[in-house]
Amino acid sequence: MSGTVVVKAEGVEKSYGSTRVLKGIDLEVRQGEVLCVIGPSGSGKSTFLRCINHLEKIDGGRLSVNGSLVGYRQVGDRLHELKEREICKERAEIGMVFQRFHLFPHMTALQNVIEGPVHVKGVPAATAAEQGRALLERVGLGDRADAYPRELSGGQQQRVAIARALAMEPALMLFDEPTSALDPELVGEVLDVMKDLARSGMTMLVVTHEIGFAREVGDVLVFMDGGRVVESGPPREVIADPQEERTRAFLSKVL
Repeated sequence: MSGTVVVKAEGVEKSYGSTRVLKGIDLEVRQGEVLCVIGPSGSGKSTFLRCINHLEKIDGGRLSVNGSLVGYRQVGDRLHELKEREICKERAEIGMVFQRFHLFPHMTALQNVIEGPVHVKGVPAATAAEQGRALLERVGLGDRADAYPRELSGGQQQRVAIARALAMEPALMLFDEPTSALDPELVGEVLDVMKDLARSGMTMLVVTHEIGFAREVGDVLVFMDGGRVVESGPPREVIADPQEERTRAFLSKVL
């Protein structure tokens, strides 16, 4: 797929103490592309995702979004970490949906969705509410705007979380195993929203166990293991005919 490079990782390293979690990740995501990352637990998938919006600091290599280094400014040969205010401004350009929904329990669905636009971007409350209702409609929850999280199923809460991320009008959406905490019968309603997003041209990086989603929607499939990218390519090719033994072994267990 042609297009501007939105995410560019070059030799990205991350350690916790003496444990190297990411061991030189090289990866690109282009505009309008859906890149899916699969792999066993502990392979570094979620850590890499969290590095993209500087929830985790990288220890080596370079990571940029839309041409700007994530969390740092380069002056000469040295990297200087940005101030928290500047990092938050960068982060506002990147939507992230976690395994857990992290909705504010004391706020309605609509209030959760408009919190960011109103308090971070300074959008007038009436404008934000109108946009928020349209987003809830888009994720199939137009009739639940006034419901509190406790009144919603897990799948509905996750769809509110997606609407909340979209309300910030991000250039990039990150999904960290967004269906793994859901009951099986609720998974489909969240995946349907993600498929619709992909069709609309949203640039997406999705860590997932849903191989069927990756095959159907993904433009690129990356298999990670042990903190490294083991294999990547068109999803149907990687799934049908993996070239690496480690990929074959993993897929044989999950398919």
